[in-house]
Amino acid sequence: MNFRPLHDRVLVKRVESEAKTAGGIIIPDTAKEKPQEGEVISVGSGARGEDGKLIPLEVKAGDRVLFGKWSGTEVKVNGEDLLIMKESDIMGILQG
Repeated sequence: MNFRPLHDRVLVKRVESEAKTAGGIIIPDTAKEKPQEGEVISVGSGARGEDGKLIPLEVKAGDRVLFGKWSGTEVKVNGEDLLIMKESDIMGILQG
């Protein structure tokens, strides 16, 4: 099953953070916070402006992005935990 978000929504897969600190301490799953970094899986066609014209999204599939801690709605697609959020919930694109 393929999934394509509608309008200005974006499908994001969380990128798992390190299980160890810089000092070598292993962090148990119960103490980990959910990562606020992810990879864009797919994007909608864009939002409509007041004049009715389509405004394309700035993010594209494959971009690594940062988003807010409480952003998006968690969904399960093909057995994989993903997030659906509006492009405005994304704070920025990681480069390099």
